Amino acid sequence: MDITVTIDRPEDGPGSGPILVGWFLAHDKGAVLYDPPERVSFRQTNKAHAKSASRCPGVIQLESRYFAVKCPFDIQVGFQRDDRGKPQLVNRAGAASPIRSTKLGEVLTLVSEAEWRYPDRPTVQLHLPYCFVADELVYITQLSAFLHYRPDPMPGTIFGGRFPVSLWPRPLMWAFEWHEPAKDLILRRGEPLFYCQFEGTDPARPVQMVEAERTPELAAYMDKLSGVVNYVNQTFSLFKAAEAMRPKRLLTPKPRD
Repeated sequence: MDITVTIDRPEDGPGSGPILVGWFLAHDKGAVLYDPPERVSFRQTNKAHAKSASRCPGVIQLESRYFAVKCPFDIQVGFQRDDRGKPQLVNRAGAASPIRSTKLGEVLTLVSEAEWRYPDRPTVQLHLPYCFVADELVYITQLSAFLHYRPDPMPGTIFGGRFPVSLWPRPLMWAFEWHEPAKDLILRRGEPLFYCQFEGTDPARPVQMVEAERTPELAAYMDKLSGVVNYVNQTFSLFKAAEAMRPKRLLTPKPRD
């Protein structure tokens, strides 16, 4: 699909300098829980030797192109079926859980069984308020935090995704396909939950991330996109219509204190 976003850029014009990507939260509820996305970088590593991997330009280039979103919650859940065979999540932490059991279902939900890709692999979704936006054509790719080691590997894989944040700024969610539902799913606050990679039309341009203002124009545009996934099967087919409604500028960097 041919998608062209023509946006007025600052003095240097389109395609110059770093790609500017803004991040923001869709709402302020519990905002203190959500850390800013961070560029993936392993600074506290051995750089004494000239041939150290920490000094390899290829390694540095790769790491610099990913941004990590950290998990905001401590969660330990199990999967089971009730007496009628209906799938359900179980809060394994019980009374020790930092999240009240009555609130757990607001952030972590079990996808309807009819929508699972495989009948023996439940799918869960962690709802997050993270949004990204750009004023030139930029695609985001959401993928697992593959550069971070976990001593207890997750019992499944995440659903990645790729779409243009310049046209479709919407809250991301973390979706997980549970390959081994007999094992608990454990998430720890502060650990990388997933990575984001951003691509423009020129792969050589670096990415600069800033916190963005949730302006009235941005909020109004997002309202026009909200919930459409419930009514159409292929949201990508709406990109042209979204482009026609899009204001010229959506990204307003937030002033630093």
